[in-house]
Amino acid sequence: MLADRTQAEALKRNTTATSTSSGRYRLAAPAVRIELQTLVRNAGRIIGDDRQLDMLRSHGTRDTFVFCAGDQSFLKRPVVSVVGARDVSEEGQRRAKRLARELAAAGVVVMSGLARGTDTAAHQGAIEAGGRTVAVIGTPLQKASPAENAELQTTIANHHLLISPFSESDPVFKGNFPKRNRVMALLSDATVIVEASDTSGTLHQAAECLRQNRWLFILKSVVDDPSVSWPSRFINEPRTVVLVQTDDILSRL
Repeated sequence: MLADRTQAEALKRNTTATSTSSGRYRLAAPAVRIELQTLVRNAGRIIGDDRQLDMLRSHGTRDTFVFCAGDQSFLKRPVVSVVGARDVSEEGQRRAKRLARELAAAGVVVMSGLARGTDTAAHQGAIEAGGRTVAVIGTPLQKASPAENAELQTTIANHHLLISPFSESDPVFKGNFPKRNRVMALLSDATVIVEASDTSGTLHQAAECLRQNRWLFILKSVVDDPSVSWPSRFINEPRTVVLVQTDDILSRL
């Protein structure tokens, strides 16, 4: 409990943003616009040719840009996305935070999408362990969604890395988030799904992991859950692993 209070106080001290109920806030860290292909190549994550980038090009434009605030060098390290349900169970939240702590302790950068639930737990777990985290968000850098994550978002922009495929003038739609998930799949070495229903948007990232030749890990608790059927769509793929312990990930990075 003391550690949790200390972390909450640290997050409050580290943020210099002002936010509103709509979630708009002043980004404290400087933002840069960078071609996604350049970012991916600089991170060393192009496998073979650049076909991985095809799904990110839209409207006939070859070059897709993203906006970053923070330290891009984090992407040169091993990166694992930890994602899952917004309405995550208490046990799922604990699992996400514990996994993020263990990955961070092993020197792995923890990536997630800064949504409530699983994503928030993953970012917080990495920070609490003294590790590094990357947030890829489905809104412009200048907007926090959910609004209650504005302080955490600013902490990540100031001390870690915040990425968005959307410019400040782009409107926010529900359809933004699959693109956010595709960027996450592309920029990470592996994705772990902690908890997800059969209709979860997280499954977009699962599909992109396999498409982009990235590792996909599904917690054993999800595979064993009789209330969901989606794991059967992925479980027999060669780069899908049922996750029992963190070493299952580390041994494949």
